[in-house]
Amino acid sequence: MKRAAVIGLGDISQIHLAAIAQNPKIELVAVCDEDPAAKERAPENVPFFTDYRELARTAQPDCVHICLPHYLHYPVSRYFAERGIAVLCEKPVAMNAPEAAKFTELEAAHPDVKMCICLQNRLNESVEALKAAIDSGEYGKVVGTKGIVPWARTKEYYDVKPWRGRWQTAGGGCMINQSVHTLDLLYYLGGPIESLRASVTQLLDYGIEVEDTVTARLSYAGGGHGLFMATNANYKNESVQISVQLEKAEFVIDNNILYRVEADGTRERICEDARMPGTKFYYGASHKKLVAQFYRALEENTDDYIHVRDAEMSIRLIDAIHTAGRTGEAAQV
Repeated sequence: MKRAAVIGLGDISQIHLAAIAQNPKIELVAVCDEDPAAKERAPENVPFFTDYRELARTAQPDCVHICLPHYLHYPVSRYFAERGIAVLCEKPVAMNAPEAAKFTELEAAHPDVKMCICLQNRLNESVEALKAAIDSGEYGKVVGTKGIVPWARTKEYYDVKPWRGRWQTAGGGCMINQSVHTLDLLYYLGGPIESLRASVTQLLDYGIEVEDTVTARLSYAGGGHGLFMATNANYKNESVQISVQLEKAEFVIDNNILYRVEADGTRERICEDARMPGTKFYYGASHKKLVAQFYRALEENTDDYIHVRDAEMSIRLIDAIHTAGRTGEAAQV
């Protein structure tokens, strides 16, 4: 049994705590938040700390779950990794491409310390089935992709936690916070992306620094093209939509269901994702799978998990989109 600790008790920590509680091979030995009032959100009878350094010395976990604001992901992960403690870090992997490169270098410098990034949508049943279809070669190469994230965030969302709307603490807006998973999947499913053009804007009058709406055209190394659209200015949270056009078939993930699109436009249902109940259904239900996969890798000493190096591309894409949006010209990834 592995000893786990959770650093940061904000919204996403509850998903991690639930995944830990449901796994009989994990023991939660400590939680941490700099706000003493957060102890009310902690599980009963679990030691609570306000300093992660003290937690490391006292609780001596085998693995820490980093559920902190974006600007703390890399430095806090580095602190634990340098002490030989495994890291399971929430997305995004870093604030920007240079920091993501540092995180990748940290991983390479500590080959005996496993570091996993929560890009759990790769483990959705629909994505696993679509990835298998693409990799089989049965349908030819990818010639086109589309990813649309039509979500909504209120002004209160940013007012309650102001770090979300600031460049210095969030690293960006709707891309790095809400749609980093979709960008990751466009690369994961479609292959290497060479360049892109983009428009980056604000449609909301919230007084935040970061973007709330983005459109980008992606150019793949294999010759295909992709369309990415994301916004926090929708009137409600709607299903993320992902399409992949191959030479011999088209597939669509819509409302968490994978379809094969027939020549006449009809859809053949292939599989459906497990869903998380409640108002935050759009988180997806694959955190539990990702946590179980990572702890299995810790127990069996395998590489079967999402590495830091796997997550770096999503941040490079975000930086390239910001560059293209600012200059009005194509940006290399």
